[in-house]
Amino acid sequence: MAAAKRPAETSAPIHEHISHRWSPRAFEDKPVAPEKLRSLFEAARWAASSYGDQPWYFIVTTKVDAHNHKLALDGLVEFNQNWAKQAPVLGYSVARKKFAHNGEQNAHAWHDVGQAMATLSIQAEAEGLQVHQMAGYIADKVRKNFDIPEDYEPVAAFTIGYAASADTLPEPYKEREKAPRQRKPLESFVFGGPWGKTAKFAEPKK
Repeated sequence: MAAAKRPAETSAPIHEHISHRWSPRAFEDKPVAPEKLRSLFEAARWAASSYGDQPWYFIVTTKVDAHNHKLALDGLVEFNQNWAKQAPVLGYSVARKKFAHNGEQNAHAWHDVGQAMATLSIQAEAEGLQVHQMAGYIADKVRKNFDIPEDYEPVAAFTIGYAASADTLPEPYKEREKAPRQRKPLESFVFGGPWGKTAKFAEPKK
């Protein structure tokens, strides 16, 4: 059973591919076609990055490759393993810690990997897919399982697939899946001068 749309309640108009993007834990038992996966990572390829350095790398496994998919699943904490095993695609984003052009530390590498994943996630929504990113993984195990070199660092885990109904999940995952979508209001984090002073355009509408 497919999941119903869960558009965000926004305070200003935004593109529907952003308002409909969310992070499901329930996924349909349906593979993602290779050409769709290619489109997602092509979108990631064109994300912005410091010096155009593109420090993002991705390990992407599918159930077709049972060996590597098992290694990817093994890298997650147990809470995430219990639901992520249903997703047709499971992977990790990885950052190159140093700039390619001069070998110096890139303090913005994680930011840039995040931009690539955000771009990928919006493209996924445009393709009828959803992405769930996770901090709950064991970095040392992922590094060992996939022979990640020393100058590269796992950033996050992710699943990709077609969202399914929350009713396909056991508790406590089902309850979390059905919880209202919430975000901090603009006035709490958009400042127009000194720290904590809300920018005029971000003030609550009267």
